[in-house]
Amino acid sequence: MISQKAKYALRALVALTKVPPGATRMISEISREQAIPKKFLEQILLELKRAGLVNSQRGRTGGYALLRAPGEITFGEVLRLIDGPIAPLPCLSKVFYRRCDDCREEESCEVRHVFAKVAEATRGVLDTTTLADAVHVELETL
Repeated sequence: MISQKAKYALRALVALTKVPPGATRMISEISREQAIPKKFLEQILLELKRAGLVNSQRGRTGGYALLRAPGEITFGEVLRLIDGPIAPLPCLSKVFYRRCDDCREEESCEVRHVFAKVAEATRGVLDTTTLADAVHVELETL
């Protein structure tokens, strides 16, 4: 399961995806529309800003906007940023690999073999689905 923080981050980014180019959204607007606690959203957006996904603009017409095109930001990238590795077992993580403490031999571990398929399928979806894809799917269902 993804964390509530990751879910809020994705919802905030999807909200920013719907903003016209050159425009910004205020934290209070995103908070209200997405039902995300404002203080928590501030922390999340600051983290996304440090990672280079969003930018903030001060002033009366200020707010947040995406720094990259929605088609360039994947769900996998955001989840790794917020929650860390996308792997059901530490021995399956591509970035944060760690041998399982109770494992004698990875090559013959039946549990690892099954979850390797799960991890591969999950990464396949998350690393190819962008914010633009999510908004496009949403618009198609309306």
